[in-house]
Amino acid sequence: MNKQKVKIQRALLSVFDKTGIVDLAESLNQHGVEIISTGGTAKTLGDAGLQVTGISTYTGFPEIMDGRVKTINPLVGGGILGLRDKHADDAEANNIGWIDLVVCNLYPFSMMIARADCDLMTVMDSVDIGGPTMIRSAAKNAGWVTVIVDPYDYQNIIDELSEFVEISFETRKKLSVKAFGHTAQYDTIIHNYLKDEKLSDDLSLTYNKHSAMRYGENPHQSAAAYQDPTDRSKNILNAKIHQGKQLSYNNIMDADAALSCLKEFDQTACVIVKHANPCGVAIGDELTDVYTRAFNTDSLSAFGGIIALNRTCTVAVAEAISSVFIEIVLAPSFEDKALSILLKKKNLRVLEVGEVTARENKLEVRNIDGGVLVQDIDTSVLTIDELRTVTKAFPSDSEMKTMLFGWKVLKHVKSNAILLAKDNETIGIGAGQASRVDAVNIALKKSGKRLDNSILCSDAFFPFRDSIDKIANTGIRAVIQPGGSIRDQEVITACDEHDIIMVFTGRRCFKH
Repeated sequence: MNKQKVKIQRALLSVFDKTGIVDLAESLNQHGVEIISTGGTAKTLGDAGLQVTGISTYTGFPEIMDGRVKTINPLVGGGILGLRDKHADDAEANNIGWIDLVVCNLYPFSMMIARADCDLMTVMDSVDIGGPTMIRSAAKNAGWVTVIVDPYDYQNIIDELSEFVEISFETRKKLSVKAFGHTAQYDTIIHNYLKDEKLSDDLSLTYNKHSAMRYGENPHQSAAAYQDPTDRSKNILNAKIHQGKQLSYNNIMDADAALSCLKEFDQTACVIVKHANPCGVAIGDELTDVYTRAFNTDSLSAFGGIIALNRTCTVAVAEAISSVFIEIVLAPSFEDKALSILLKKKNLRVLEVGEVTARENKLEVRNIDGGVLVQDIDTSVLTIDELRTVTKAFPSDSEMKTMLFGWKVLKHVKSNAILLAKDNETIGIGAGQASRVDAVNIALKKSGKRLDNSILCSDAFFPFRDSIDKIANTGIRAVIQPGGSIRDQEVITACDEHDIIMVFTGRRCFKH
């Protein structure tokens, strides 16, 4: 492969995103480069007073079939792919001139598939064939050809031409790698849109770098955040950051966990998260009251945590938050005065996420050695009709509503998980324990003396009656759990002995 500098004598420009293309073309003109161009790009350059040769003029073959065939031509393909030190005779025999620079970027399919009127015919009609062919050809022949797919790189080429007249192999190789990534993402987005099976026999994923990070979960780990170009949901990566240092890896993990839990609720809600686990959640009618109740669930764990609101942050709530140490507060929006109050805390990250709506059904991907695990995220919504009372005593309507509230939060707590709830607020959460009875003990300890008429929620069945015996005489009124243990009857009997209501959901909500 040629690794010497290459002088650009002929360039082919064909871009969807015309940002900066005129500036680049002007620089090429100044260096005596012949410019070939297509359609809208040629018009843009011509309107700017630049000398351009249309692709049809260059090839002697018209654009045909509604523009489907314009650059698929031996004069173009050969001009890009030919090895200058090996194929010169072939090129001369077939009147092929070398093309030393290809500037091409593709229609962003992520924008198209987000449109409400997008359908199969629209997608198929818009698939670019000539563009990816030119890009891949130029990227393949990086020994002789420079390829640019990102307007961000124009200035680097302009500067290199101004200083050295020629383009280095290091630059060509770097741009070649970027070009292959560009076409790979293009094809991946089309592939994922067209395939009928979500969990198909092959899996292709593509992301754009959102931001570099100082480090990952720990200082010795390198990290970066990547964004799904097709995801238009309200999320942490596209939130507006009003102030504060750049979000760290752990900040993003925790804020995402808080927002995911928050999206479970239509009512006014506050979710407080620490180390990706909810440590306080409440719903109600008035935001200040909701925040206060959520914070009081476990004010010790809330220290240095994330506060997430699904209503506009008010002055009263901002004043309450400003009196404690919090890493991040996020909300759909902020009253002007509330924002001013929060901005006085210089180390507080303030995130505006826009309207908080239910989570979209999408895939969750986990890395394992040798591959990945893929599943649907848990967007299931448990209803009263699905609850089955298995004890002699039955829950009241208000108790069932508290059960459903607790279950929504429980889905976001690391297993084994036990949650205690009362009056639409959490009062104690035991998370991430290898033993279910240990999770019970932690939840009981966190709840203090607020257990009278509370509800215990368990993310999986009780394998033994020990947890029920543990909560006897504490004031806990009812238990909601999936059921399904071979000892279910023993557990039910224990509940009846202690006059505790038990309801089965028929489904579990593990979170690992």
